[in-house]
Amino acid sequence: MKVLVVTNMYPTEDRPHFGIFVEDQVRSLRNIGVEVDVLFVDGRASKLNYLAGFARLYKQLRETNYDVIHAHYIFSGLIALAQVACPVILTHHGPEVFMSWEKFLCRAFTRFFDSVIVVSPEMQRRLGVDYAHVVPCGVDMQKFQPMPQAVCRYELGLPLDKKLVLWAGEHTRPEKRFELVEQAMEVLRRDRSDVELVRLSGKPHSLVPKYMNAVDVLVLTSDAEGSPMVIKEAMACNAPVVSTPVGDVPEVIGSTEGCYICSQEPVDIAAKLARALARGGRRTNGRQAVAAMDLNDIGRRIAEVYEQTLATNRKRSVGITVGSKGNGS
Repeated sequence: MKVLVVTNMYPTEDRPHFGIFVEDQVRSLRNIGVEVDVLFVDGRASKLNYLAGFARLYKQLRETNYDVIHAHYIFSGLIALAQVACPVILTHHGPEVFMSWEKFLCRAFTRFFDSVIVVSPEMQRRLGVDYAHVVPCGVDMQKFQPMPQAVCRYELGLPLDKKLVLWAGEHTRPEKRFELVEQAMEVLRRDRSDVELVRLSGKPHSLVPKYMNAVDVLVLTSDAEGSPMVIKEAMACNAPVVSTPVGDVPEVIGSTEGCYICSQEPVDIAAKLARALARGGRRTNGRQAVAAMDLNDIGRRIAEVYEQTLATNRKRSVGITVGSKGNGS
């Protein structure tokens, strides 16, 4: 099978973490024998790149025959829909499907795709696409695994005598609500002076597993998410987690001891962080909880969606042909 992935998020030299989950998915598909080419439309660098994306798509299709196009995010999907040679699968990754102006595009055009993937049941419900496949992005369980905390702290230059709280993400994005973390840390420090916040943003993704293992707890305070990778990655490292109930976080965390759901009240966030820190450095069994999200297993599930889409498309084509012959007799 030959697949063209069209995406507006993909790692670059100056943004090595940007869309790393799409690159990981591409790698997982290649690992199981799917031939994948990538058309990266860098809309963040310039919105004009979306217009250029149409011409680049046509050029790619003239040069190579593909069985299916897999688009990530609605803007890439609209580019992919501008051709009729291949069936198009769209993956919705984030809360833009229900919380930003993009939700109008998502609601208007999702029905035109041959298959739809969403990364959480919440997205399936709120977008109103009960036919969508729910497939979260996978975690590289070989990269994200438990490591000695002291060794990771030493290699990263982090203090050995502090309790470390990790924030991982773009703190400037308003929906991430980084200010709540800062406020919660102020509350937490009223009772203890040994707590320090570690902010992880813009670092090479290869360093992220070390940060997950170096800290005592990871915190997420977003207004909304799809299926946040940082939660799954932290759990794969058996790190305690404190998070708002966004996306699939409640399902992913489940009953994992040492992982806590919090509200967006700084006092509650601080209280849940205190509970995680009170574990005295004990890790969780989060790795077991996210075992089904192994990157290669998710790759196989994505490939199954490809096969189902192709099978449905063939049946549809046969039906049109048979119908045409019948009408002409």
